[in-house]
Amino acid sequence: MRLGINLGYWGAGMDADNLAVAREADRLGYDVCWAAEAYGSDVPTVLTWVAAHTERIDVGAAIMQIPARAPAMTAMTAATLDTLSGGRFRLGLGVSGPQVSEGWYGVRFDKPLARTREYVEIVRKAMTRQRLTHEGEHWTLPLPGGPGKPIKLTVHPVRERIPLYIAAIGPRNLAQTGEIADGALLIFFAPEHAEETTLGALREGRARIGQTLEGFDVVPTVPLAVGEDINALADHFRPYTALYVGGMGSRRQNFYNALARRMGYEEEAARIQDLYLAGDKDGAAAAVPHRLIDSTTLIGPVERIADRMRTYAEAGVTTLSLAPAGFALEERIAGLRAGVEALERAGLA
Repeated sequence: MRLGINLGYWGAGMDADNLAVAREADRLGYDVCWAAEAYGSDVPTVLTWVAAHTERIDVGAAIMQIPARAPAMTAMTAATLDTLSGGRFRLGLGVSGPQVSEGWYGVRFDKPLARTREYVEIVRKAMTRQRLTHEGEHWTLPLPGGPGKPIKLTVHPVRERIPLYIAAIGPRNLAQTGEIADGALLIFFAPEHAEETTLGALREGRARIGQTLEGFDVVPTVPLAVGEDINALADHFRPYTALYVGGMGSRRQNFYNALARRMGYEEEAARIQDLYLAGDKDGAAAAVPHRLIDSTTLIGPVERIADRMRTYAEAGVTTLSLAPAGFALEERIAGLRAGVEALERAGLA
């Protein structure tokens, strides 16, 4: 099992330290450095900056939002980043959510699975430097009846196939991800519930193309906090968990709430959402079960974290992306180093 680092959103108050974190992860031998985008910083700019200041670590988009870019633009960006980084770029894609897609980008959040499949087809084709043609429900290239003609990418990526990941949560999305992608970007991954919430659907998708999970990258982002007081460390992640389970999306469409329900927290997930949407964020955080936090984070002393890492590896995780807690650079660097120590103690390095 390999280690990654997830910087999250650039602009979340830790900008001055993010580059130092990425460079330390590079020095420590982390496999990949991921960055995110929502409606603030964009991923390609951040990853270009990180790639320019690191030597070995891969740089990954987790994610580039599908409604934000035409698929050919995404292919151009991926090819450019792969070239500039010397073959270190990983392309992660996702549809985001209806509030961002429609409120920020003005793109209808309709048929997300079909849109993702079509988008990936175009991106894959463009990156192979074939002349680009496509006839689908969401995109037609070239546009009919006009001056457009099939053209091909002029940039030569370093690799013939740039690794492509999809952020997936729901069963249908996970199955499709197994079918059309090289890896899955996951969140709130609990090893104890891996088969029924994640891996079963991924296997279903891989089987559609005559493949298994062998060689497929299973990549959860896992918050990490090191210390002796497990309850206090878990409390640190209560607002984060409540935000996603209670407030990320609408009452009708919240993928994270649905995931918590599939993990067996139906009543708790409903209560968290009720409190959060009513404006009681503190109450929502207090309502998050300790066991939900403990099963989806790495908390405690290094020995305990090493034990949990073994559980993640046994559950099928191939790249464990850490999100070290703390606003101070020293805390985040300490988390990075503890992650490496725990991986070594677990016998997984």
